[in-house]
Amino acid sequence: MALSDFILDLLVDPVDHKGLLWVESENLLYNDRRHVAFEVQGSIPVLLETEARAIDAAEHARLVGITGVRRTGPKS
Repeated sequence: MALSDFILDLLVDPVDHKGLLWVESENLLYNDRRHVAFEVQGSIPVLLETEARAIDAAEHARLVGITGVRRTGPKS
């Protein structure tokens, strides 16, 4: 399920407090700096560090190469 632009503008990583990549086709939020992914269950982002999934180099390359991803967080 798509997340609204309003929600996407608010979402940041719970550890480094910076924006994430919203990969809608994978239904996840990805921190490309820390290489961790957070699942979105239904329309609820699960931004708990204990629920984060580590991303290896190959999956990182695949995720950042997907077209149509959107950076979340406040606009500068």
